[in-house]
Amino acid sequence: MARAPETDRFSRRVKRYAQVTASVGSLAARMAGARVLGLPLDRPRHAADLRRALGGLKGPLMKVAQIMSTIPDALPREYVAELTQLQANAPSMGWAFVKRRMAAELGPEWQKRFKEFTPEAAAAASLGQVHRATAPDGRALACKLQYPDMASAVEADIRQLKVVFALYQRYDRSIDTTHIHSEIADRLREELDYEREAKHMRLYRAMLKETPAVHVAEVVPALSTRRLLTMTWLEGKPLLAFKDAPVAVRNRIAANLFQAWYVPFYRYGVIHADPHLGNYSVCADQSINLLDFGCIRIFKPKFVEGVIDLYRALRDRDPELAVHAYETWGFTGLSKEIIDTLNLWAEFVYAPLLEDRSRRIQEFGEGSVYGIDVAEKVHKRLRELGGVTPPREFVFMDRAAIGLGGVFLHLKAEINWHRLFHGLIDDYDTGKLAFRQAGLLKRVGLPAP
Repeated sequence: MARAPETDRFSRRVKRYAQVTASVGSLAARMAGARVLGLPLDRPRHAADLRRALGGLKGPLMKVAQIMSTIPDALPREYVAELTQLQANAPSMGWAFVKRRMAAELGPEWQKRFKEFTPEAAAAASLGQVHRATAPDGRALACKLQYPDMASAVEADIRQLKVVFALYQRYDRSIDTTHIHSEIADRLREELDYEREAKHMRLYRAMLKETPAVHVAEVVPALSTRRLLTMTWLEGKPLLAFKDAPVAVRNRIAANLFQAWYVPFYRYGVIHADPHLGNYSVCADQSINLLDFGCIRIFKPKFVEGVIDLYRALRDRDPELAVHAYETWGFTGLSKEIIDTLNLWAEFVYAPLLEDRSRRIQEFGEGSVYGIDVAEKVHKRLRELGGVTPPREFVFMDRAAIGLGGVFLHLKAEINWHRLFHGLIDDYDTGKLAFRQAGLLKRVGLPAP
């Protein structure tokens, strides 16, 4: 199928810009007016209006808003509460449209390459939808098909994200969002490249091959393109189906999730940066299916070393090592007061790892979003101290920790996080991680960080 002329694609992009800008333009005007007149901003109302505007778009900006709601300090409580209400599912494409898209990716005879292809989408999200299918050899497949013109939509929404950040930063400069925007933009562009996601899947299959409690689907290259990713189907139930299961079951699920996220990080410097409830399912034996590899962050080995150094600094009450850890990550211009404030957040995140006992991931404030009370306290202090610029590498690492913590909170798991963590770091060596990472990235065709 011939691609749309460049002028048509440009027209769609202009239309997208207009749609997004109209959705938030009135909100920007309201904030600017309040600032000029010296009036206090009604943050709960403004946050609710922003959520309604973004939710109506049902595109990449909705996904960005969901990401923002899980990055500590990026937005205040009122905005987090509203944006977490955004739904992940978008309206799916109809069958006639799907047939045209599949023909564009695999050719006009594409249906002959499957024994069966289900017309109805099994799942639909902000960037694409998934169809169940059967291979000629009988294997159950999942076909992830990208919506049309997503590149234009993503670029429009990345630009508009700057406006969303500016809305709040005009009032509050405690967190400089420059690097946050750059990091989100890069990861969102990568999510459009299904060939890259296929490499991510091969990377994860290799990293987790000795972790039997975590499963990663196998890519089917002959039925995949840059905008179509076909893989083996993994059968499992949603995680929330187990929230009322016996505590022993919930604890096994939580321990397996911990392995799924942190074996790759501490062994290879790689994190699955999208701990959304829809990105894993649970098997009958409580093992985990890890899904959706569009948002993956690969770190330099020194960054991982900094994570472990900060843990040891808090454990040993070593302020100099804490400063070294923050500087390793890329924080600059740190005063003693800012370090003490950052340590408030670090002490919250590391608290379950520091105690050698079985406990819940959070033992206070469990009725709210995970970490929100501590984040607000840190936010307030940073505002008083003149603000800080988080390094871009910090953004999705923090998001993964908080997102996964929220999942553990749902499960009400009570396990010894300290021993799980030490099982991964006790033999840690930066040089060995660098060697393993370089070899594996080269093997799957991914660039070094």
